[in-house]
Amino acid sequence: MSRWILRGLKKGIITSRFPKGKPETISPWSTLPVYNAGTYEECPADAIHKNEVDLRKCISCGRCSPGFTPSLNENNSIILNSQKSLRKSLKIYVVDSGSCGACNSELHALGNPYYDMNRLGIFFVNTPKQADAIFVIGVLSERMKEVVREAYDIMAEPKLVFAMGACPASGSILGKSLSGILDADVIIGGCPPDPFVILDAIIKARGGV
Repeated sequence: MSRWILRGLKKGIITSRFPKGKPETISPWSTLPVYNAGTYEECPADAIHKNEVDLRKCISCGRCSPGFTPSLNENNSIILNSQKSLRKSLKIYVVDSGSCGACNSELHALGNPYYDMNRLGIFFVNTPKQADAIFVIGVLSERMKEVVREAYDIMAEPKLVFAMGACPASGSILGKSLSGILDADVIIGGCPPDPFVILDAIIKARGGV
């Protein structure tokens, strides 16, 4: 972050060219771990199966791997269960069902001048009545189930459901997953996902730029 601030002071604010160009950088805490049997310890999130790491559950503790490989691998970090046409504009309503704040910070970073999601017709809204997509972040407690369901029910069709981060995607480490309450159209793995990964998921889910 400090590198971007210094660059901004020297050259002015430079908005990313993504998705027309490759991401300039991807944060290591949200990228694809490489399973290393020699350093493997018991996975606290139950994210390793058949020597493969499931990024939907991975919390990037680093026990299975000494390093991480930057990746926008949609087969692992982004899972699309359906695709709806919302290309012209996409309005997002966020439900924080009990996050640590990490996913919240990464998601709302999309509104800053560096990522500038507004240039792609993507906006945050303050009510589900105006939203095309609902983002659920954080562990899902019993008391939040009804809140999430009510927010979804008052949204107009067509509408998308995003489960963002390991917590709503799998229930790691505490709480419950979104499954059984709403069917997620998009699952974004990572703890937390990088803004470029989130932006990539939104673009793919709405059917392109």
